[in-house]
Amino acid sequence: MKKKILVVDDEPSISMLIEFNLKLVGFEVHCVFDGEAVFDAIQTFRPDLIVLDLMLPKMDGFQVCRKLRNQNNLVPIIMLTAMQDLTDKIAGLDNGADDYMTKPFSPQELISRIQAIHRRIQTLPSITEHAPITIGQIAIKADQREVTVNGSPIELTPKEFELLLFLCKHRGKVLSRQQLLHGVWDYHFLGDTRIVDVHISHLRDKIEHNARNPEYIMTIRNVGYKLTEPAVKESIG
Repeated sequence: MKKKILVVDDEPSISMLIEFNLKLVGFEVHCVFDGEAVFDAIQTFRPDLIVLDLMLPKMDGFQVCRKLRNQNNLVPIIMLTAMQDLTDKIAGLDNGADDYMTKPFSPQELISRIQAIHRRIQTLPSITEHAPITIGQIAIKADQREVTVNGSPIELTPKEFELLLFLCKHRGKVLSRQQLLHGVWDYHFLGDTRIVDVHISHLRDKIEHNARNPEYIMTIRNVGYKLTEPAVKESIG
């Protein structure tokens, strides 16, 4: 069955270019041209992934992304932006986008990123485990996609969950940002490692007692990150 891609961009020339190239490699494509139209398309077209422009009439990409996530819709989103400012790119991730690309972009790179996301979704069941994974006060039921910290459930985005699972499976090992891009995002080319840094920051906010002084996800300067077991604090008395 063909994967369905919803393209949301108010510039018809860009939508047509994306649609043409995606159809060439076998995707089913539907295009809409404003933010509000996304929600009808979600019901009728049921996309497997959304390519979402940032600057849209009626409702911008940030608002669309945020509303979908608030509705617990976890459809993968690749956000497109003409902005070179890192702040806008990070804001896209903050609002729930899985990835972003800056215009102008190569249609071949967009296809590669879409395929990478689909590969991760398809292979995720094969790396889940029936027994809970525990590290410190974190417990992960991978097959149920549930995470608790100190017994309390926490909500992770799909990409945050995959990142935590990948780190746990390589606990104690120093992982470079490129290794994380390859392992979690399935990027086989030189991707933007700031995607990793943003997701690590979000993950720390959710699992660490103090994100500024982390006990689990340690930064290895000039290299990357390492997941560690917190030291047991001895009681005095």
